[in-house]
Amino acid sequence: MKVLPTACALLFFGAGIAQASPGPAPLPATPPVAEPRDVPYPGVTLLNVDASDTDHRVVRVHETIPVATAGDLVLLYPQWLPGTHSPEGVIDRFAGLVIRAEGQRLAWTRDAVKVFAFHVPVPAGVSSLDVEFQYLSPVGEKFGPTEISSTIATLEWNALALYPAGYFARQIPVRASLTLPAGWGFATALETDGVEGATTRFKTTPLETLIDSPVYAGVKVARFDLGLAGGAPVRLNVFADKASELVVKPEQLAAHKALVQQAVKLFGSHHFDHYDFLLSISDLTQQQGLEHHRSSEDGVGAGYFTDNDKALDDLGLLPHEFTHSWNGKFRRPADLWTPSYDVPMRDSLLWVYEGQTEYWGEVLSGRSGLRTPAQERDSLALILAKFDQVPGRRWRPLQDTTSDEIINPRRPQSWRSWQRFEDYYDEGALIWLDADTLIRERSGGKKSLDDFARAFFGVDDGSYTPVTYGFGDVVAALNAVQPFDWATFLRTRLDAVDAGPPFDGLKRSGYRLVYDDTPNVLVKSAEAAGKYKSYLFSLGFTIDKDGLLDRLDWDGPASKAGLTAGVQLMAVNGLPYDDDVLADAVKASKTTTTPMELIVKTADRFKVVKVDYHGGPRYPHLVRDPALPDRLDDIIAPRK
Repeated sequence: MKVLPTACALLFFGAGIAQASPGPAPLPATPPVAEPRDVPYPGVTLLNVDASDTDHRVVRVHETIPVATAGDLVLLYPQWLPGTHSPEGVIDRFAGLVIRAEGQRLAWTRDAVKVFAFHVPVPAGVSSLDVEFQYLSPVGEKFGPTEISSTIATLEWNALALYPAGYFARQIPVRASLTLPAGWGFATALETDGVEGATTRFKTTPLETLIDSPVYAGVKVARFDLGLAGGAPVRLNVFADKASELVVKPEQLAAHKALVQQAVKLFGSHHFDHYDFLLSISDLTQQQGLEHHRSSEDGVGAGYFTDNDKALDDLGLLPHEFTHSWNGKFRRPADLWTPSYDVPMRDSLLWVYEGQTEYWGEVLSGRSGLRTPAQERDSLALILAKFDQVPGRRWRPLQDTTSDEIINPRRPQSWRSWQRFEDYYDEGALIWLDADTLIRERSGGKKSLDDFARAFFGVDDGSYTPVTYGFGDVVAALNAVQPFDWATFLRTRLDAVDAGPPFDGLKRSGYRLVYDDTPNVLVKSAEAAGKYKSYLFSLGFTIDKDGLLDRLDWDGPASKAGLTAGVQLMAVNGLPYDDDVLADAVKASKTTTTPMELIVKTADRFKVVKVDYHGGPRYPHLVRDPALPDRLDDIIAPRK
C-alpha cells in the first residue's frame, strides 16, 4: 500500500520548491520611444518618391531627414491610419532600408516590441540622415489589393515615409516630390511647386496634411469641375483603364454637381480650400472608399458611367466619402483623434463617424439625383432586411462592433451574420433614421436631423482645424434641436442585445418592409458588379460565379442543412448547377413540399444535402403605410 504524504508535509515540500526555484524574471524593457509633443520639428524632411516602375510595382523612396542631436533617433513607419480606424500600416510591404550619415552607413535596429519603430544611432556632428527603402506594392490579388497596374496607380503617403518619433504629425514639415511614368497624369489635394520632366515637386506641408492627401495617377485621365462649395472649388478626377469609361453624360455630371450643392445646403459650411474626388474606374486595381479632409479615394469597377445596372451600388460611394469631410475629418471623435501614427486609436463613436455618414450618404444619393427615390427606397430596404435576420444581435451589442476594425482589419469571416462585423455602419444609419423621424414627429415637421447636421458640423466655416467631440456633445446637440432624453435613446439602441429589429425609424417614416419575388434593384446591381448571385433572403447564402457558397446566414435554411461558406455547389435536384437551374429550383420551392436536394463538394469530398425551404424568391422592398405621413420622401427630397 502506497503511503500518501500528510497535508503538512505537502505544504512544506511545496514551499521548499518555491524558494529554490523562483522561475524566470521579465526582460528589461526595450529602449523607449518618445511620446509625441506639440512642438516644431527642427528642419524640413525632403521626401522623394519614384513610382515609375509599374512593371514590378515597386516604389522607391529617398528621404533626407534633418537631425538636431546625436544619440538614439527613432524613425517610425505609420501604423495607426486615419480612415481605417486601426493599426493597418503596411509594414509587411516595407523593404530595403538603408540609412547613411555623411556617406557612412548606419546600423539601424528594429524595436523588438514596437516593430514599426527603427532605432538609429546618430553620430556626433551629423545634421541629416539619408534614408532609402522600397514599398513593394502587391503584384496581384493573391498578395493584397492591387494598387498599381500598367495604367493606374493609387498612392498613399503613409506607405512611403518614415518620420521622427516625439512630435505631433502636424509639427513635422515635409517637402515631397513624386516621379511617375512619362505621360501619366495625376491628381491630389497637395499644392504643386514645380515640374521637371516626369517629377513633380509639392509645396512644404505638415506630415499630417501630406498623409491625408493621397495621389491617384494614370494614363487615361479626365477632370470635371463640380462647382463651388462655399467658394471652394470641387473637382472630380477620373482615372480609368479604358477611354470609354471617361465619357460622362450631361445628366450624370449634373447629379455629381448637385451632390456638392446638396451637401453644402445640408451642412451649411465647408472645411477645405478645394476638394478633389480621386475616382478610379477599373477592374484591375483596388475598389475602395477612403476619406480625407480635402479629397477622397474612390475606387469602383468598370461601368460607373457606362452601365447603370452595375453602378447603382457604387453611386452611394462619393456621397458617403464627401460627407466625411465634415463628419470624421473636421468633426472627429476625441478618442479617435491621435497626434501621430504610433498612438493607438479608440473607436467608440464610429456609430456617429461612420453610421451617420452612411445615413447622409444615402440621403445625399437621393437628394442629388444620383439615385431615383425608388432606387433609394430599395437601398434602404436592403439595409433594413439585413437587420431583419441578424442572429448576432442576440449576443453582441452594436456598441461592441465599433472595435471591429481593431479586432479584425477586414479579413474574411466564416459566419458574418453571427459575428456581426462592422454593423455600426448600417445599423448606425438606422439609429439616425430613427432620430431624424422622431425629431420630425415631435416637432410637428418643423425640425429634422438636418438641423443637427448644420449645428454640429457647420461650425467654423472655412476652417480645416479638426474639432473633436464626445458622447455628451452629441446628446447636447440633439437636445438643442429637439428636447428629448437622447442619452437614453442612444444608449438603449447601442447597448441592447436580443432586441427586435431596429425598425422604429422605418415605421415612423411611413413605410413597411415586405418581401416578394420582384428583384430589388440594389441587389441586382451589386450582383452584376460583383459577379455573384444573392439568395440571402431565401436560401440564406450568396454564390459566386464559380459556384462557391459565400456569406451564409447563421440561421438560414442552407446553414441548418449543414452547409458552410466555401463549399462548391455541383448539382441541384439532380441537374448540373448553373445560375438558371438554381433560380428555377428556388421558384419551384414555393409550390413543393419536398426539400431541395443539393450535391456539394468540400475539398475532395462530395455530399448530398437537403434544404427544407419553400418560400420562393424573396427580395426586400418598402411599401407605403397610408396611416402615417410620408417622412421618408421628405428626407430624400432635394433641398432648395
